[in-house]
Amino acid sequence: MSLPQSDSGLDRRTQILDAAVVCFAKRGFHQASMHDISAEAGISVGLIYRYFQNKEAVISAMADRHKQEIQEILERARQAPGLLESLEILFTAHCGEKEPQVVSAFVVDLFAEASRNPHVAELVRDVCETSMSGVTDLIARSPEAKATNLTPREMAELIFAVNDGMLMRNVLKIGSTSQERREQQLKVARNLWRLLFKKQTEPAYA
Repeated sequence: MSLPQSDSGLDRRTQILDAAVVCFAKRGFHQASMHDISAEAGISVGLIYRYFQNKEAVISAMADRHKQEIQEILERARQAPGLLESLEILFTAHCGEKEPQVVSAFVVDLFAEASRNPHVAELVRDVCETSMSGVTDLIARSPEAKATNLTPREMAELIFAVNDGMLMRNVLKIGSTSQERREQQLKVARNLWRLLFKKQTEPAYA
């Protein structure tokens, strides 16, 4: 299904996967075709099929790539001096790399596809659990988490629930520009972090 992983092969796979994100965000998983992906990537359909057998293979490769990215970001986050700094690294790692609304639209459509496609659901659950477990572990290791009765897992679930909700709002264009919406998303997330991990001397409404 794929060529040997030379540098040029890896670059080509990245080009295809990046184009697929845009196509899935614009048209949805079912509507986007391999021809659409080839046009977005600026390469032939035949060349895409040298790397990926079908759209589900593209999604599988996206999941693998994202899991690797998560692990790399988590490793950087573990080196931060405190939990808030770790969360900042995790949730701002991709800021400015891609159009935020494109990524948001892609994720929303991917979740919708997961609701009816067991294979995609398994991939999405695996990626989500990688993120959730990583954040839970960061929280469990931190002294900042001692000021609450919630478990590390419960706090991680709250953080991702807010993050996913703000992502949905970005798709609906609730706000002004993409940058302003992204800034608002981060502001809400940071406020939650401060509430969850406030110092014991701080009031609950800080």
